Amino acid sequence: MKKNYNATVFSCFVGFVSQAIVVGYVPLLFLTFSKTYNIPLEKITLLITVNFVTQLIVDFLSAKFVDKIGYRTSIIAAHLFAALGLVGLTILPEILPSKLSGLLISVIIYAIGSGLLEVLASPIAMSCPIKNKEKAMSMLHSFYCWGYVGVVLLSTVFFHFFGTDNWKVLTLLWTIIPLLNSISFSIVPIPEQESGHGRLSLKELFSTKIFWIFAIMMMASGASELAVGQWSSAFAEQGLKVSKTVGDLAGPMAFSFFQGLSRWFYGKFGDKIDLDKFMTFSGILCVISYLIIALVKIPVIGMIGCSICGLSIGIMWPGTYSKASDTMKSASTALFAMLALSGDLGCTLGPTVAGFVSGAFNDNLHIGILAAAIFPVILLIGLFLINRLKKKQII
Repeated sequence: MKKNYNATVFSCFVGFVSQAIVVGYVPLLFLTFSKTYNIPLEKITLLITVNFVTQLIVDFLSAKFVDKIGYRTSIIAAHLFAALGLVGLTILPEILPSKLSGLLISVIIYAIGSGLLEVLASPIAMSCPIKNKEKAMSMLHSFYCWGYVGVVLLSTVFFHFFGTDNWKVLTLLWTIIPLLNSISFSIVPIPEQESGHGRLSLKELFSTKIFWIFAIMMMASGASELAVGQWSSAFAEQGLKVSKTVGDLAGPMAFSFFQGLSRWFYGKFGDKIDLDKFMTFSGILCVISYLIIALVKIPVIGMIGCSICGLSIGIMWPGTYSKASDTMKSASTALFAMLALSGDLGCTLGPTVAGFVSGAFNDNLHIGILAAAIFPVILLIGLFLINRLKKKQII
């Protein structure tokens, strides 16, 4: 049975890879979509907005319906939505009168899958009878990073040898992973969900003060990650003196690699490392990385700062999940759904703050990043408050 539950956890790992496929692969096709279907780039950006809004809606609604229909049905559906959305990209723009509508419908479909995967993979893994769940959580989230790096790298290699004209072939090949994993989730054991008795409703969750500290930490984590991650391509372009295309690949890939490395490290050695101390050290290192990026005007150093930021921010998202899950055991799916929602809101807040402040100072990205340094500071404050409440035995 232990081996079976290990298979369940591994399927959750692959679930994050499936999410990384739709998140990392489709943006590589934006220019291809624009040229192939004669759609202006400003309209192509609608795909990003629709994807984000859909995931937010799914994050919120999943807190209500997942417990009713069960983990197994929901996680299988998540993988099928992800695969179906990718398939839709190759078909719907060809058969619908509006090419853009075909793309948008496909994005909505795979964004539903992506949102569900984000909400479900963590609680399913945590519900399994495994040792040191904090380690497992960190390792679980590292697979998103490895998946992102692998998807971008392999897709780039494919396009180099076979050309972007064959993007539909690669798109269909990427659907194999979520399809196979949906079969896996139909077989592996998934612990039964607890009955609704004693579990916090959304209303009760929102009235719990400790939840809001965790929610703000998740928001700050997402903001800290994307404020730099979103702009890492620009630093790669400047620091490495490469084209925009190469910068778009090198920056995010380096950031994700070091982010994954941090999560893998804790996932491997977490039983020997205090999570609170590791998160505190990482938070301080994250603030330092922001200051390096903002204050050192040497482009190569800025690129190094981005990599350090990826390394430092890696533990924050899974670490907050672990601490919240350990503290609020009666919240279950609702907790994970609302934390995912908070994190996703942070993912748009961070780049927005950095971009807005940069624009106010004549597109000075260094000042924008300096302003966004408030987010890792908020993370550290949240961590301090949680630990203080624990010491006072309030939680």
